[in-house]
Amino acid sequence: MKLLVNGLVKLICGIALVGLLVFLPAGTMNYLNGWLLCALLFVPMLILGAVLFLKAPDLLKKRLDTKEKEATQKGVVAFSGLIFLAGFIIAGLDHRFSWTKVHMAVVVVASVLFLLSYALYAEVMRENVYLSRTIKVHEGQKVVSTGLYGIVRHPMYMATVVMFLSIPLVLGSWIAFAVFLAYPFVIAVRIKNEEEVLSNELEGYKEYKEKVKYRMIPYIW
Repeated sequence: MKLLVNGLVKLICGIALVGLLVFLPAGTMNYLNGWLLCALLFVPMLILGAVLFLKAPDLLKKRLDTKEKEATQKGVVAFSGLIFLAGFIIAGLDHRFSWTKVHMAVVVVASVLFLLSYALYAEVMRENVYLSRTIKVHEGQKVVSTGLYGIVRHPMYMATVVMFLSIPLVLGSWIAFAVFLAYPFVIAVRIKNEEEVLSNELEGYKEYKEKVKYRMIPYIW
């Protein structure tokens, strides 16, 4: 029951926060791109949360834990928050004052990419039961090297980068997209620190890095 309440509270708070950050700067609730994003973001989130609650409550508990202990990761989380805050507000203002316009075809493609990245994210959680939102090694944790983890070492971050770069395009703002372009560089810092922790604390991770060469983008990085 505690897990259910925690999950519902965070979902409701997330909906309220995104709503305020999008519709308040836009100065109107008549913002179709904003409603589209809310649907793309929270409907799959609710479905995924329900599946985890019923099938893998321990994994859901890990995903709801956002208390970072690593100093570098605290900085990454704080800077990511600033990016999202600025990006959402600018997208709303862009709609309000018509600074830029994203073609509907681009919005549709971005929406499809967002859903695909969500599906990829769900697959990563299916493959890795140790997945959490904080950087730490769990008792009995083993290196996952199959499936998507046999292609890149951090498929979850690959999914989140695609997802979050899609957000400003769904909202219809090129200026917000420029703001969100900082996010992949923040993720790169997170990955570097995470791999230092895993190499030192997780048995077999150094060998895994030798086996799977690419961190997030196959044949590139």
